[in-house]
Amino acid sequence: MKYKSFKRIGLLGGSFNPAHAGHLHISKLALKILNLDEVWWLVTPQNPLKSTLNMASYSDRLQYAEITAKHPRIIVSDFEKQSGLCYSADTIMRLTQKYNSHRFIWLMGADNLCQIHHWLDWQYIFNRLPIAVFARSGYNQRSFAGKAALKFAKNRINLNLANVIVDYQAPAWVFLPIRRNKISATFIREKI
Repeated sequence: MKYKSFKRIGLLGGSFNPAHAGHLHISKLALKILNLDEVWWLVTPQNPLKSTLNMASYSDRLQYAEITAKHPRIIVSDFEKQSGLCYSADTIMRLTQKYNSHRFIWLMGADNLCQIHHWLDWQYIFNRLPIAVFARSGYNQRSFAGKAALKFAKNRINLNLANVIVDYQAPAWVFLPIRRNKISATFIREKI
């Protein structure tokens, strides 16, 4: 019997304004903990929920992400720009259609779990892909009390199954209580 070949891909979307060591930290952990082949950084042209004020140009953000990634299994992607997309749900739909032999998992911080219910078609994201939520200082407790975590509480899997979550049928999500990295894009912009 011949088995279908596929890659296990983590998707990390964001403005990357700028990309930093925290993005790299969670990407490397995702590769290891979630047993992934690659992590794709999906640099969005413009986050619809963020102001354009203090937003670096797309080309600068993409270039800096490429400089920061510096890992053979972390791929910086302009897929959203090339496809004319800015909503994560649309990006996921298009990626899963284009790369239907891959297995994807959505990667995000606890800060995004707190506010994902404001995203367009946020329930589609939960119902389409497994999700890995990375601990983020100051957001962890609030994220568990948030609308998304409560709605999908019964779909949260045990941490000891994190290495196979990409094989789960969505909805499925896991919370990863990782070692904190205090660097954030907001912190970097404030220092600049």
